[in-house]
Amino acid sequence: MMSSSGSVRWQDSSGKVIACTEKIKVLNENLDELRQMAQDALEDGILMGCCERQLRDALADAIGHLVNPYLATLPDNNAINKSSY
Repeated sequence: MMSSSGSVRWQDSSGKVIACTEKIKVLNENLDELRQMAQDALEDGILMGCCERQLRDALADAIGHLVNPYLATLPDNNAINKSSY
C-alpha cells in the first residue's frame, strides 16, 4: 500500500500496520535498492536498443515470478490478497 507521499505503508498478512522502525527501515531500503537496480536495467536495455515496453514487461514478469521460500512454514494467510499476486 502506497501513501500519498509515495512511501509504502507496510502491513502484516492480516492488514495490521508494521510499526517497528527497524523493520520499516529494512523494507524501505530493500525497495529502494530494487527500484534502483530495475532503473539501471531499464536504462541499460534502452541504451542497447531494446524495446522499452518489452523491458518493462520482463521486469514485471521477473517480480511476478519471485518464489516465497517460506510458503511451507508460514500459515496460508501470509498474503493479504493472494489473487493480486
